[in-house]
Amino acid sequence: MHPRALIVDDEAPAREELRFLLEEVGGVQVVGEATNGEEALLLLNSLAYDLVFLDIRMPGLTGLEVAQRLRGASAPEGVRPPQVIFTTAYPDHAVEAFDLAAADYLVKPFSADRLQRAVQRALAGAEAASSPAAAVSAAAVPEPAQAEAAPRRNAQQLVRIPVQKDGRTVLVDGDAIVYAVAARGYASLKLTDDRVLVSFSLNELERRLQGHFFRVHRSYLVNLRYVRELVPDFRGALVLVLNDRQRSRVEVSRRHAPELRRRLGV
Repeated sequence: MHPRALIVDDEAPAREELRFLLEEVGGVQVVGEATNGEEALLLLNSLAYDLVFLDIRMPGLTGLEVAQRLRGASAPEGVRPPQVIFTTAYPDHAVEAFDLAAADYLVKPFSADRLQRAVQRALAGAEAASSPAAAVSAAAVPEPAQAEAAPRRNAQQLVRIPVQKDGRTVLVDGDAIVYAVAARGYASLKLTDDRVLVSFSLNELERRLQGHFFRVHRSYLVNLRYVRELVPDFRGALVLVLNDRQRSRVEVSRRHAPELRRRLGV
């Protein structure tokens, strides 16, 4: 029997897109949809779900509040609580999400491959929770080879950042990092098709990476090798368009703009 899933999102196109991606992934049965947190809790109280795909910013209860209530609720004997996978357009709630024991945190838009890894991780976590001796085979952070168009350093200059995933330490190649963003004492690393959390502050990452990384804002450290465009915004400030799959945009502070232009030779 396929694991049963609930999709919670206030936007119909987002729910349809997620259904489509889950059909591509296969192996998951979507048996419910909710447009807000209150509806989600009603559905979760009426049926045992294995997976909940939860948006964060919705009218009424937020996704974080729904997850908090799920975590505090007592499940009937023999029924496992659902694994929560957050699906959101906002990367800045990742630390709070993982504090609530989320199985994964997907930032829109995401690919079917990334969704499949999240589902595998969630189901492996559910098995581990029900049977401590069960082997956990959740997908790891993408290998550095998945980073597209990132020039390689020589072996003596190689810098890797340790990331804790499923009880293991995975080393992320510095050249695979598109940018890092501060997140409440942690930092979130944006890779070409994934995001991961690290326990380092942005200041510590800046010291470790150096070289072709540049602090464009007090909250952002950017790999200059991924800069695709410099776009002035309506206030006269600069916005970087980066050469990852999402064409991420990062604002440059006025204080750092002159040095950035010098570093880029423009």
